[in-house]
Amino acid sequence: MGIGVLISISFGYLLALFMLAYGAERNPKQLSRFKPVIYSFSIAVYCSAWAFYGSIGKATQDGLEFLAVYIGPTITAPVWFLLLRKIIRISKAQRITSIADFISARYGKKAGLGTLVTIVCVIGLVPYIALQIKAIAITFGFLLENVSQRKIYTLPNTQILQNISFWITVSLAVFMMFFGTRKIDSAEKHEGMVAAVAFESIVKLLAFLVGGIFIVYFIFNGVADVFQQTAKNEVFQQAFLIKEQRGYVDWLVICLLSALAVILLPRQFQVSVVENTNEKHLNKSLWLFPLYMLIINLFVLPVALAGIMLFGNSLQADYAILSIPFSNNQQFLALLVYLGGFSAATGMIIVETIALSTMLSNNLLLPIILKVNPLKEAFLGNAERSVKIIRRFSIVLILLLAYLYFAKVAESYSLVSTGLISFAAVAQFAPAVIGGLFWKGGNHKGALLGIIIGVVIWFYTLIIPDMIGVGLLPAHILEQGLFGITFLKPHALFGLTALSPLTHAFFWSMFANISVYIFCSLFLETEQSESVQSRLFVDVFKYQTPYELSVQRSGKAKLSQILFFLHQFLGEEKTERLIQEFQEKYNVKALGANEFADQRLLSFTEKVLSGVIGTASSRILIDSILKEEEISLSEVVELIKESQQLLSLNKELEQTSLELKKVSDSLSQANQKMKDAEVLKDEFLYSITHELRTPLTSIRAFSEILYDNPDIDEHQRRTFLATMIKEIERLSSLITRVLDLERLESGKEEINKTAVNLKSLIEEELNALSKLFNDRNFRIVKEIGFERDIIADKSLLSRLLQNLFSNAIKYVDVEDPLLKVVVVEDRDMIKIEISDNGKGIDEKHRQHIFSKFYQIQSANHQGSGLGLAICKRITDLHEGEIWVENAKEGGAGFFFILPKGV
Repeated sequence: MGIGVLISISFGYLLALFMLAYGAERNPKQLSRFKPVIYSFSIAVYCSAWAFYGSIGKATQDGLEFLAVYIGPTITAPVWFLLLRKIIRISKAQRITSIADFISARYGKKAGLGTLVTIVCVIGLVPYIALQIKAIAITFGFLLENVSQRKIYTLPNTQILQNISFWITVSLAVFMMFFGTRKIDSAEKHEGMVAAVAFESIVKLLAFLVGGIFIVYFIFNGVADVFQQTAKNEVFQQAFLIKEQRGYVDWLVICLLSALAVILLPRQFQVSVVENTNEKHLNKSLWLFPLYMLIINLFVLPVALAGIMLFGNSLQADYAILSIPFSNNQQFLALLVYLGGFSAATGMIIVETIALSTMLSNNLLLPIILKVNPLKEAFLGNAERSVKIIRRFSIVLILLLAYLYFAKVAESYSLVSTGLISFAAVAQFAPAVIGGLFWKGGNHKGALLGIIIGVVIWFYTLIIPDMIGVGLLPAHILEQGLFGITFLKPHALFGLTALSPLTHAFFWSMFANISVYIFCSLFLETEQSESVQSRLFVDVFKYQTPYELSVQRSGKAKLSQILFFLHQFLGEEKTERLIQEFQEKYNVKALGANEFADQRLLSFTEKVLSGVIGTASSRILIDSILKEEEISLSEVVELIKESQQLLSLNKELEQTSLELKKVSDSLSQANQKMKDAEVLKDEFLYSITHELRTPLTSIRAFSEILYDNPDIDEHQRRTFLATMIKEIERLSSLITRVLDLERLESGKEEINKTAVNLKSLIEEELNALSKLFNDRNFRIVKEIGFERDIIADKSLLSRLLQNLFSNAIKYVDVEDPLLKVVVVEDRDMIKIEISDNGKGIDEKHRQHIFSKFYQIQSANHQGSGLGLAICKRITDLHEGEIWVENAKEGGAGFFFILPKGV
């Protein structure tokens, strides 16, 4: 193919792109109904020349591993509705213009943090842009080569090809300077650029599909034929064999890296966040973008296999989508494929460069200019023109760096390897971004130090080895470690050798980054400005007031100073319109030029300027005009007097408030007790009803049997009657307990204190239960250390012991039942312990167990909740005390103390 034709087509395509963008910019309403689709296709700028050519090259080397780059974003796309939607909402509220701006704004609008993120992005992504230029140069060279030579292609190094790449880069620079800087407000949408990028996404998709269909169905007889013919190929077998277990770990890491990159890459943040005009457009992209990635990868594997079979393991195989049609004299098809790859590369270059140029100007160059007075004065002399010049300079600088990297270094690296290294670089922003979205505790120091340590490790473990590979650094660093320290080998940091270089770098950098971020955020001080921003970010969906009401600036500025800034950056007409909108929105009266501006107007101005020069630079600019209000000596004295009066009044108010609080607490406690009593009463009535119904049901059933069967066997009759008598006794006991409690509570029960021998009383009660103890093989342990009389009501004391013995019998160990009774003298009191060897009583029940109606639910036992309440009332009547503890050897021990009374 003639070079003149190829040059004409290349630059003609760029001209068509220019015209398309210009038309979309001039007539945005015509595309309004297609905006959700345009938005979704613009996000497909993720699929750069890497997707078009690099995936095939990756498949020829590592088989299916290329899919990991697309699986990550696909499986995490549903999370966008939570994560990306929140980022979009925040960015619109605060007029954020880049990923650096976003991170800087979250952590108190610190210029240093934005500068760091910008530097990392430039270092990490300029080589990636250079590789797009390399892809254009190589494919341009393919179409110029003599096919009959069948040579293994290397990076074309002829003067003409380098010139072509240079002029294409220049053309892209012109395009970006026209459409990327027409509006100095970066928060405003670049609708022409977005339309052009979406169009390029369609072109590269159609071109890849057409090329894939031709190779699979015209050169071969379908996908099955491709696989059959290449199944025994040695290169194929090596590519599709996962030799080591760490290959699966690499898959996981690449999936994770790509899932983060699709949000954190500057170009992705630009199209998916900054250029978003409606949050609802995200709904379509949640399925359309993954579908796009699925379709564009349909023919990657068969085309890679075809390249392996036809060209072996060579550069032609890597670019098989182009080289196969061209080698079969399908020049028109080859030209279409070339334009598809050209679209993939130029789309990435355009958006990435615009995003990086915005970051470079707003977060690196402008903060420096605004902090140096001579530069600041020159800048503000014609701010709008100055911003455009700085941004265009940034575009040229980035493209120049990328072209120089392409011309001098890029020959040594592949699209895939460079792309993954770039992904690992932007992944260092993940802790600060994701942590900042959901954790208010994350602070500036944690984010700054976390990114620094993460990037240092990334650079040392990935970039240093590449620099060694091209001879820029000595090889002994890689072999022996820095300074000869084995633990500092770039590919085996701290002795970790089981991982591939990429996974190794990702693990250590992210581990250190996250650890430092969390540690510093927890233990280092957070500034007030950071706290405000953290609330605005984390709770963005809870805004009940406009942004300007949520942010208050200390100090004051005159309206004339604010108007000066707005006029410089926005012009008088737009400034007047914005001020009028502000006054109507907040119902604020017009101010004189020398009057101090409303606090809300300060925040409003800062937000508006953020869209032009970034959040950090706008903060610097507003801070430069803020002044603390001057105050005279007499006013100071008056303030002190007022403060003293206020302090005195405050003390009185505090005392009154404290008394009111006590009353309120008492009422609350009383109210709570009433509620608790009501609940317990309901539970008691339910329990009593159940307890009464059970024996009554049994008595009725047996009565009906006896009535209906007068000739029933005598033994059976006696059995039924015995059961009925037992159930009647149970009813009687239950009713007695209810009546006992009622008498004890109401005070109707008269206490009749006499001399009672406690030892004898205990023996009587135990003897009454002797048959039960013998039948169940109980072990009875008695330790009675007090044998004299005490003054007490013998009847009540007897009921107390009966209830406690009965309670212990229910819960002893069934296999080896044990009942222990201990009586000791303690000064004027007698302490009695009755314990079992069962499972004990849970801590949560102990404070309630003596309450009326309270029951511990058990699968085997459930009482009425009255026995222990009666015990508590009896000890109260004797001016004693009762409690429960779990015994050390197991089981529950009930303790009560009584006065000796003598």
